[in-house]
Amino acid sequence: DAFNEASVASIFTVKGRPRSDPLIVHVASAGAAEALVRLGPGGLELMRRLTASFWPGPLTLVAPAVPELPSAVTSGSGYVGVRVPEHALARELLQRAAVPVAAPSANRFGHVSPTRAQHVMDDLAHHPILVLDAPPADCCGVGIESTVVKIDEQAGELILLRRG
Repeated sequence: DAFNEASVASIFTVKGRPRSDPLIVHVASAGAAEALVRLGPGGLELMRRLTASFWPGPLTLVAPAVPELPSAVTSGSGYVGVRVPEHALARELLQRAAVPVAAPSANRFGHVSPTRAQHVMDDLAHHPILVLDAPPADCCGVGIESTVVKIDEQAGELILLRRG
C-alpha cells in the first residue's frame, strides 16, 4: 500500500535502495492513477491521451503527487511516478488489493531486473517476501525498465526521464 509508510520503508530496506530514489506506484486503472496526481485540466487531458494509448504497459508517468502520499514514495520531490502494468496477474493483484502499490522492480538496488520468479528468489529470498509466479509463457521476456515520462503541465510538454 503506497499510503502505508511502514510498507514503503520496508521496500527501501529490502532492496538496499537509497531513500533519494523515488518509488513507482502501480495501480489497476488510469482513474486510480489520476487520484494520485495533482494536474489541472490540460495536464489531465494529456495524461488521459497517454494512458489510453500506452496502458496497460511499460510507461510510467510522473506528475505532481497528492499531498496525502508519503514523502518517502516521492523521495521528497513532490512528484510521483504512476503506472498500470501490462501483466494480467499484476493487474489482478492490484484490482483485488484495491490500493495503489509502491512496487519497484523486485531486485536489490543496482542489480539486473528480474524476468522470472526464480530471479527474484535468488536475489531477495533472505527477506520475508511473497513472490507471485506466472507460467513462463506469461513472464516478461526482457528485464527492461519502463519508459518514464514527466508531465510538465506549465510548459505544456513531456520530458523523457528514462528510456525503457
